[in-house]
Amino acid sequence: MTTHSPSTTKVLITGCSTGIGYHCAKHLQSMGYQVIATCRKQKDVRRLNNQGLTCLQLDLADSQSIKSALEKVLLETQGKIDLLFNNGAFGLPGAVEDLSRQAMEYQFQTNVFGTQELTNLVVPIMRKQGGGKIIYNSSILGFAAMQYRGAYNASKFAIEGFADTLRLEVKKDNIKVSLIEPGAIISDFRKNAFEQFKRWIPRQGSAHQSSYEAMVTRLETVGPSAPFTLGPEAVTKCVLHVLQKSQPKIRYRVTVPTIAFALLKRFLPNRLLDILLIKAGGNGKR
Repeated sequence: MTTHSPSTTKVLITGCSTGIGYHCAKHLQSMGYQVIATCRKQKDVRRLNNQGLTCLQLDLADSQSIKSALEKVLLETQGKIDLLFNNGAFGLPGAVEDLSRQAMEYQFQTNVFGTQELTNLVVPIMRKQGGGKIIYNSSILGFAAMQYRGAYNASKFAIEGFADTLRLEVKKDNIKVSLIEPGAIISDFRKNAFEQFKRWIPRQGSAHQSSYEAMVTRLETVGPSAPFTLGPEAVTKCVLHVLQKSQPKIRYRVTVPTIAFALLKRFLPNRLLDILLIKAGGNGKR
């Protein structure tokens, strides 16, 4: 795929209600790209449309919503999608042993199954038009697992597996697949994760109850709760790089902890890495 001018480049972004998706959609539109933003809730769709964005409702946990939204996207873009940014996701904190089957399914429906279902529908469109670019927004937790994030860790590990495999399979079709692996980014992620924690995780009687008390304090914190937290513009910068380069990177590591743990995972013995990951996770405090 050759790099097109912004005015002719069609960009589809999921998960745009706040945070990374919202900032990216607004910034790319301000640069002249044709951006189609999507949100799960209709009230957020209305808000973004009122702000001048083109926004459609898309619930990644619902196959019919995915198909319906994509049909509308293609009407807006005259049948083209040059870049798909798979950003929509949420966190469900809690110890692995406290995750019910229903909780795990709920996490994967959006973060994995819906994301890949949408991607699988977009790939033939890109192949027909001669190429395209796909970005998965993963996480430091997509390659370095930390305590009390098991469902989210697993969903991002799964996304990385899909992305790495897809990249090999569509290389011949001139479709470039990239992963962005952010650490802590300023957003509503923590607030939304707390709602999922309260919904799915039984605190009373859990072997991890004392750690949950520390975790709740962190989840209720207003503002950054982890060192080296960056704003969403750090991720938008990576998306722009993918858009503007004919050969984008396979992985974009964002924040100091992501870069550090990528190196540590490569060189340290697993047992020593575990000690550092436990310390970084703070037994629920970070």
